[in-house]
Amino acid sequence: MKIARFRTPGAPARLGKVVGDHVVELPGAGDSLRDLLPRLAELRPALEAADGPSHPLAGVLLEAPIDNPQKYLAIGMNYKAHAEEARAAGIPVPVHQLWFNKQVSCIAGPYDDIVKPVVSEQLDYEIELAVVIGARCRNVAAGDARSVVAGYLVANDVSVRDWLMARSPTFTLGKSFDTHGPIGPWLTTDDEIDDPHGLSLRLTVNGEERQNWTTGDMIHNIWAQIAELTTVMTLMPGDILATGTPAGIGAPTRTWLRPGDVVRAEIEGLGAIENRVVAAGSS
Repeated sequence: MKIARFRTPGAPARLGKVVGDHVVELPGAGDSLRDLLPRLAELRPALEAADGPSHPLAGVLLEAPIDNPQKYLAIGMNYKAHAEEARAAGIPVPVHQLWFNKQVSCIAGPYDDIVKPVVSEQLDYEIELAVVIGARCRNVAAGDARSVVAGYLVANDVSVRDWLMARSPTFTLGKSFDTHGPIGPWLTTDDEIDDPHGLSLRLTVNGEERQNWTTGDMIHNIWAQIAELTTVMTLMPGDILATGTPAGIGAPTRTWLRPGDVVRAEIEGLGAIENRVVAAGSS
C-alpha cells in the first residue's frame, strides 16, 4: 500500500492511499501517518478495503508523508562507491557506522522548494532511500530488524557543505537548514518491496543525470543500521532513517546547486520527488 498525506484546495491535510494516478481518501484514518503507524497492521484490512472520495494526483498537494517525526537520523558514507569518492578527496572513511541528526524542522514535502541559504555557496544534493520505523523498538537484532519497518520513502539529504565539518563537526548544522529534508512522495509499505537492497536510485538536476546507482552497494545494510541504532536508543513509530547516498554528489566536482535548478530524485518502486531551488526570501 502507498499512503500519502495530501490537501485539496480549502481543505485540511488528510491521509489517502495511492491507487494508480489517484489518491483515495481513508475515512477515519485521521490526518497523521505517524499516529497511524502503531495501528497499521490492525487497520490494514480496513484501509485496503476503504473506498472514500478519489482525487487525481495532479489535482492535490502532497505533503511530507510523515508529520513531525521524533527523529530524523542519517548515515554517512554508506555506499562503497561514495566512500571511495570521499577517500579520493582526502576524507577518511569511517570504520564504523557514522550517524548524524537532521533536525526534524528541515523536513519538506515532495514538491516543496529547497531554499538556498544566504550564508552558503555550497549547496549539494544526496538521493537516499529512507526507512520509516513502524514500532517502538530497542535492542533489535539484525535478523529481526525488518519486523519494525513500516515502509520506505524517497529522500534528498540536502547538504550545506561549508557548514559541515568546518563549522559543525557533528554535521548537524550543515544538514538541518529549513527545507533541506524533502521526503515522499508517499510511504510505500514494507510488504510492497521484495528487497530494499535491490532498488535503483536516480537523481537528476535540470534533467541531467548526476546519480544512478543501486541500494545493493550499501556497506552497512538496513538491518545492521537498525541493530546499531537500537543498541543506543529507542526508535519510535515515524522515526526516519536515511540510509546513505551513492556516488555522484556535487562536492567532488564542486557542482553546487543554484536558484532555478530542479532536483528530481527517484527510487524504483517508491516514486519520485522533485524540488526547485530558490533563493532565500524569494518563496
